[in-house]
Amino acid sequence: MPSLPRMKTVRILAAAAAALLLAACGPKTVIDGTLKDKADAPVIVKLLDVNKYQVLDTVKTNASGVFSYQVEFPSESPEFIYLFYGDRKVASLLMGKGDRVKVVADTLGNYTVEGSDESLLLQEVEGEYAQFLVDMNRFAASEAPDANAELSRRYVDYYRRSTRYVLEHSKSLTAVPVLFQRVNENLPVFNQPTDGILFRSISDSLRTVYPDSRYVKALEQEAARRNNALEISHALDQAGEVGYFDIDLPTTDGSTRKLSESDAKVVMLYFWATTAEQKMFNMDALIPLYNEFHGRGFEIYAVSLDTDKTAWASAVRNQQLPWVNVCDTRGNASPYVGLYGLSSLPMAYFLVDGDLDGNAKVTDAASIRKYLNSKL
Repeated sequence: MPSLPRMKTVRILAAAAAALLLAACGPKTVIDGTLKDKADAPVIVKLLDVNKYQVLDTVKTNASGVFSYQVEFPSESPEFIYLFYGDRKVASLLMGKGDRVKVVADTLGNYTVEGSDESLLLQEVEGEYAQFLVDMNRFAASEAPDANAELSRRYVDYYRRSTRYVLEHSKSLTAVPVLFQRVNENLPVFNQPTDGILFRSISDSLRTVYPDSRYVKALEQEAARRNNALEISHALDQAGEVGYFDIDLPTTDGSTRKLSESDAKVVMLYFWATTAEQKMFNMDALIPLYNEFHGRGFEIYAVSLDTDKTAWASAVRNQQLPWVNVCDTRGNASPYVGLYGLSSLPMAYFLVDGDLDGNAKVTDAASIRKYLNSKL
């Protein structure tokens, strides 16, 4: 292979050097700090990794208590950074890539911060939360006649203020720690069953700004957990009325269909997924059974647990499945997995005249046909 001309080689090397220089001069995330009256003292820099601290480094102050630290960000999203002196947290920061923050702190947890509006908001919400806990502990220990009433009033007031804060700052990551605050080890501030709706609203809003943030993903998981709990609670309430856990999920056309809306004498509640084996069972067993017994009062309410709604809808269309087809794209996270004790797929239950038949023992097409002949 002929060698490159000398002039071309020089240009390539110059371009590479320029690229390295630009990278080196890119935006740096820096903490310029002062720890009052602490010369040659260790300051521990920690990153919040969702629910635990990750130690990034330990830096020493100089003779005047001054230190500087350049933070290496793992992603483009802002991160919660905390400064510790020993076991005491001395400053809380919410920093984006390229921020340069100035912090002046003492060892008692008092600090000022400049250069980051998000860090100022975080300082504000942490201060209000700390005062709330002081008030709650004080009234909990009080023997005054009105202590319990005041305790309740302070909690309700803080709950309302926190709700207002996260709604007004729905695109600020400072909403995340507020939503996870606790009155004590066993009692979250947001402990109402309907709070899952708030968690979902804030996580949806934050995802539009920080789609890759670890904190937003954690909030989404908590929102899903709370919404599932709300659905389970609702299903348990409804179960007392209809004798089984009702299901309300979207069909292929986007409308929703409830299990309780099926008025056939025998309804087969069928949980499945679009695997090759289960699609074959549809064609070889269920469609012939449906054609044989549907006119005698038999219906199938088929719940797909596919997370890919498009693949499910395509399978329903291609196989021309004639029964009620709905899909829960939460898959294994669906609340119906726990409510109906699903251990594997496919799995079937039978409702006879609106009541769940707990004695139905069917495993294949032959046993389903035998069961239907006994009921229809």
